[in-house]
Amino acid sequence: MFIENIPDLFISDHEKNREVFIHDFRMAQDIVKSKINLRMSMFSFLQVGKKQVHFGSTSVTVDKRQSLLIKKGNCLWTELLDTENIYYCKLLFFSEQILKEFLKKHISGRPVDKKETPFFIIENDSYITAFLNSLSSINDHPALFSDEFLSVKFEEILLYLCSKYGSGFKSYLYSLVVEETSPFKEVIERNTYSNLKLEEIAFLCNMSLSTFKRHFINEYKTSPGKWLQEKRLEKAKTLLEQGHLKASDIYLEMGYHNLSNFSTAFKNKFGFSPKEV
Repeated sequence: MFIENIPDLFISDHEKNREVFIHDFRMAQDIVKSKINLRMSMFSFLQVGKKQVHFGSTSVTVDKRQSLLIKKGNCLWTELLDTENIYYCKLLFFSEQILKEFLKKHISGRPVDKKETPFFIIENDSYITAFLNSLSSINDHPALFSDEFLSVKFEEILLYLCSKYGSGFKSYLYSLVVEETSPFKEVIERNTYSNLKLEEIAFLCNMSLSTFKRHFINEYKTSPGKWLQEKRLEKAKTLLEQGHLKASDIYLEMGYHNLSNFSTAFKNKFGFSPKEV
């Protein structure tokens, strides 16, 4: 799986120094779990299809009724077509500098912090539809619109969302300009019971697989594969003991690709099969 540097992939040479950049993204076939190095924070205004994004500490799925504001950094995302076999979103990228200017101009004092996340969900509405239509006009006639005009459009949508969502959105905007690194253990332990592979968890930690393994052993004094298997099998045993689920309901969630491998690993650890719980 290649790492895609976004928005570099979409930017022409004469657009590289822009503070605000718009790109229409369309496709007609499903994209399954791409590795993304997001170099600028961005709005993903979803209009057709579904989008799922995995971050180091959480994940989110939205459809055309919602859009996302996503913090720059590493993530894994999947883009899914709708019933008409189309996926379409309008991406609005922006620099930290222009966001800092907006915060200085319009927001006096940082709102009380809430728990930070790498994304903010936006409910699409008639105003956002009208805003996106205006962005389409910019794409259709780029020569008519200056960088200053794009900056005004960026300011417009932020002012609207600040009015709509209040202090929660303002606090999130501040988090986009503060350098934060996700603690290694937090990323690991939030993904302990996911079905992500070691390579994918390493990517979310901004590490190569070999560096990730060395760092993991230093932190946990055991290999990541062994540690994750132990934790996931213990979790599986707990779920099965509750009596509501069968092995066939949980083996994928526990990181196993087939029921047979899960059953074998479970029996090797506990001395009895999942059916005997």
